[in-house]
Amino acid sequence: MYAAARAYTNIALIKYWGKKDEQLILPMNSSLSLTLDAFYTETSVEPLQGLHEDEVMMDGVVLSGASVAKISRFMNLVREKSGRRMFARIVTRNHVPVASGFASSASGFAALSAAAARAYGMDCSGAALSRLARRGSGSASRSIYGGFVKWMKGTDDASSYAVPVDPAKWPICLVSVAVNKQPKKISSREGMRRTVKTSSFYPVWIKEAERDLARIEPAIRKHDLDMVGKIAEANALKMHAAMLAADPPFTYWEEGTMTVMRCAVHLREQGIPCYFTMDAGPNVKLLCSEANVGRILEDLSEFFPSESLTVARPGPGVDYLKNPIQ
Repeated sequence: MYAAARAYTNIALIKYWGKKDEQLILPMNSSLSLTLDAFYTETSVEPLQGLHEDEVMMDGVVLSGASVAKISRFMNLVREKSGRRMFARIVTRNHVPVASGFASSASGFAALSAAAARAYGMDCSGAALSRLARRGSGSASRSIYGGFVKWMKGTDDASSYAVPVDPAKWPICLVSVAVNKQPKKISSREGMRRTVKTSSFYPVWIKEAERDLARIEPAIRKHDLDMVGKIAEANALKMHAAMLAADPPFTYWEEGTMTVMRCAVHLREQGIPCYFTMDAGPNVKLLCSEANVGRILEDLSEFFPSESLTVARPGPGVDYLKNPIQ
């Protein structure tokens, strides 16, 4: 059975940083994100008789080596859970910069999970699909849903999955600034491992993340942009501080990262609510209201070309497609 799906990336406002189980991808802390409409991945999965291995094509290029191995390991899990042994032809189109802090793995594995689950006759309900997506990439568990989404850390495979918090049907926007679209030098996986293992700040980070999560949920339900932004910005800074305390220390920030952060502070000084956050990469996202997008773009255009600036709004959850991925 052929199936295709589209999934959108998300930006974590309360970050996921560190695993307590590498194989099951169980996080050290619960997290919360906003699904975005500007970046997405489309993937089709077609189990076929006669294939001796999975065939994977991404953006028109046939993959091989480590790139295919990671996807095939995930597909082995699908085959194990579904009881169907056929290998598959997988075609994907990625509309997200890869490995640069825009959560391409979130939309990528969410789309793959949805298409694979349907193609192999598995349970496609929200919780089951979120658990499956988590096994490919932790943040993918959140991209199953639209709007604000919470990933509950859980204690085992069954209890660690995402749930919707708020559909974000209020005029909240996110301005994404592509400081550098090149793949980052330190992967998220390696960055997490180093921080968990060596950072003296990490135990404090875990406590603070759970505290921030408890504070941001009621602010989201009240549509309190200022409070949501303040908590998200502080949470991002605390996560990156834990990286600076690792051994050896590291950071994803670049000069352009600092420029965007200073712009956000300047805008707030002018009475315009604008709050920054960033994941494991140099690129920065500014949380703001729809009414202030024009002014924010105007300020940023002094430092960045227009093609580096993208306005995103709350995005939907996973959607199934009728037409094949080309």
